Amino acid sequence: MKRVMLVAAYDGRDFAGYQAQKSGVRTVEGVLNQTLSEMTGEEITVTGASRTDAGVHARCNLAVFDTESQIPGDRFSHALNIRLPEDLKIQESFEVAPDFHPRRCRSIKTYEYRIYNAPFPSPVYCRYAAFSYTPFDVEKMAEAGKYLVGEHDFTSFSSVYSQALSPVRTITDLQVWEEPCGAPIHMKAYFPETEEEEKTPRPRKRPDPAGDAARARMPRMIVIRVSGTGFLYNMVRIIAGTLMEAGRGAIAPGDMKKILSARDRRAAGPTAPACGLLLADYQIFPDQKKEAFPPAAGEGEKA
Repeated sequence: MKRVMLVAAYDGRDFAGYQAQKSGVRTVEGVLNQTLSEMTGEEITVTGASRTDAGVHARCNLAVFDTESQIPGDRFSHALNIRLPEDLKIQESFEVAPDFHPRRCRSIKTYEYRIYNAPFPSPVYCRYAAFSYTPFDVEKMAEAGKYLVGEHDFTSFSSVYSQALSPVRTITDLQVWEEPCGAPIHMKAYFPETEEEEKTPRPRKRPDPAGDAARARMPRMIVIRVSGTGFLYNMVRIIAGTLMEAGRGAIAPGDMKKILSARDRRAAGPTAPACGLLLADYQIFPDQKKEAFPPAAGEGEKA
């Protein structure tokens, strides 16, 4: 018997979340269990590191399973990818220590939330980003996010359906930035670049509380990147929704302190749509790696 780890990437749009369900709906865990069981002839049940919600994507979710198969750990990725659907693929596989558990090790998870900020939605981005035509002040979003870094009681940023024993979590880093998406040529006429262009009659822009400067940079992709040692149910999506409220001027960045201290879900902003969320990175602490991953054959301790 050996334990194998899988690093899975998936497009979450057509999955009813990660965790297998008795109803038989399509989930990431359910597809992995069925494919592995058919491939090995054993009753395989994987254990995942992050049980992402329906519609949430992942670049590197971890899962482990026990097997008596003679297939080497690093070959499971090749064997599985031949059989798995296009929206779920294994990026890497390898053998780990028999007692290694992905949810009980010290680690840092990083999520990214993407917002396509433009006058109109785009089919190019709709699967992997939330859409909003409201121009956001990215600097205010970044300022508001700083209040969440550190160890806090995140009750206000957790779904009322959360079953966590403790609402205390630690965010190690939170950053917000924007990436240009390239404005269509006809839109540039609305934003004169010279004094002569300014005098030419053209449709006037409607005043916006977030400021004309933000609208002038549209379309763009706004990225919220959150790293932490663990997260509550819907926590990142509620953080994203609340930062969007700060970006449009509905709340001040400093209000984040009051929202945290309220310990009330009603104090925070809305839960942002699942399509914009991606599990982007998963890092196991170095001291944990040494215990979890035994040396490969022929390798020993190095001075």
